[in-house]
Amino acid sequence: MYDSKINYNEIFSIKNILIYFIIINIIGFLIMLIDKRKAEKGKWRIPEKTIFIITALGGGIGTISGMYLFRHKTKKWQFTFGLPFITILEFIGIIYYCFINK
Repeated sequence: MYDSKINYNEIFSIKNILIYFIIINIIGFLIMLIDKRKAEKGKWRIPEKTIFIITALGGGIGTISGMYLFRHKTKKWQFTFGLPFITILEFIGIIYYCFINK
């Protein structure tokens, strides 16, 4: 047969992690654009919970840049403080894991 061991070093390579962060931030950016367009047309909206989940999954740069570029949800304190707060916590966690926790 074949060896069924999973090599996590290959799955979680720097290249794959960077690809993931690029994709999740593009998704976050596009979600803000789509939600803004839907709001302007009075149509179905993307749930706010979804925006926070995308941010928590690493898409903070995309959602924050989309929020300010499209001027969407900038008057809601949950977004103006919440999205950057989540993103800053993630950066602190990454710095701790990569540099301090050695």
